[in-house]
Amino acid sequence: MKKVVIIGGGVIGLCTAYFLKKEEYDVTIIDQSGMDFGASYVNAGYLSPSHIIPLAAPGVVRQGIKWMFNSSSPLYIKPRLEKDFIEWAWAFNRSCSTANVDRSIKAIKEITLMSRGLYAQIKQHEQFDFQLENKGLLMLCKTAKALEKEIKLIDLANSEGLEARVLTLSELNKLEPKVKMDVMGATYYQCDWHTTPQEFMDQMKRYLTSSGIRFYANEGVKDLVIERDKIKKLYTEKRSIEADEFVLAAGSWSNLLTKKLGIKIPLQAGKGYRINTKRPTEITIPAILTESRAAVTPMNGFTRFAGTMEIAGINHKIRPERVAAIAKAASSYYPEVSLSEDEIKDAACGLRPVSPDGRPYIGRSVKCKNLTIAAGHAMMGWSMATGTGKLVSEVISDKKPSIDLLPFHPDRKF
Repeated sequence: MKKVVIIGGGVIGLCTAYFLKKEEYDVTIIDQSGMDFGASYVNAGYLSPSHIIPLAAPGVVRQGIKWMFNSSSPLYIKPRLEKDFIEWAWAFNRSCSTANVDRSIKAIKEITLMSRGLYAQIKQHEQFDFQLENKGLLMLCKTAKALEKEIKLIDLANSEGLEARVLTLSELNKLEPKVKMDVMGATYYQCDWHTTPQEFMDQMKRYLTSSGIRFYANEGVKDLVIERDKIKKLYTEKRSIEADEFVLAAGSWSNLLTKKLGIKIPLQAGKGYRINTKRPTEITIPAILTESRAAVTPMNGFTRFAGTMEIAGINHKIRPERVAAIAKAASSYYPEVSLSEDEIKDAACGLRPVSPDGRPYIGRSVKCKNLTIAAGHAMMGWSMATGTGKLVSEVISDKKPSIDLLPFHPDRKF
């Protein structure tokens, strides 16, 4: 039986372990944390085929420069004189093009649709009971400019076969009859589903443990032993582990390990925040507050307000002004919703690994024969997790991938 070590115990690592176990591999998961916090736990829980436009798109750099001087802006990029950041920023700037968007749309749509179906399949096959609802996603707009842009995206989504439409205010009020909204208009993606992340993570970890998967938590990888373009073993603080195959799913830390192999995968940590309220909001349909780029999700037992993209290095510092911006957006779009001081103080953050072109790295680099990379999913990690896990298992098993992996190749140039 082939041995596989997965570096990273977030949602990508767990889903990869799930599908590798189905192929009867001997699987070990290593994570430097306790595997109980981070982006896999504080995200908006969306399964979003609607998000077919990558982060790197025309106009983003120009807008980012304007927001650079406002630390509470939806996208905040902190300039730093660090080689990795400068190289990433240059590649990101080059990727903010129509050509990159055109290359990305099909790839993003395919992996998100695949993942959405796999979440449902896992729930049914393993008799999990995590929240999985198809209530769609609202894009709420307060200005005519934002609404006009969203209407164009609806046309694009329809051309790609995604179920989506423009709503009148009357239709919006019928969808959310108990919620007062201060908006000019909205669009609606019926193709999107949502979940409560903590539920899925807890149930998947229990399932994997009962299936014989080994977990080594609070153990960072300190070194790798390389022989003939292959990883022979790795060292943590507590042990050495040999394996036939290795999977790198370490999120924002992934490129720190690929450097040891001479593999360059540009990544920056993109911090996001969440605020939960257990008080009734009457919100039943997930929504993006378009101008504020905040996300709203009715989860099991609470409502989550999440968002922002802060590219400022690897740190878990909570910036009060960014949390306050999410709370302010919530009250602006939903005038009867007011997040309390205690709820705001209880805010948490997570780091999302952001590639320069908005597509993840999935597959093998030519520089290492037994390493499969699964990182760089940015805000779409939750939406793409099950599909990524399935694809990684297909790569390791030498099976034809379910979708074309070329757009996600780790060795692609920027």
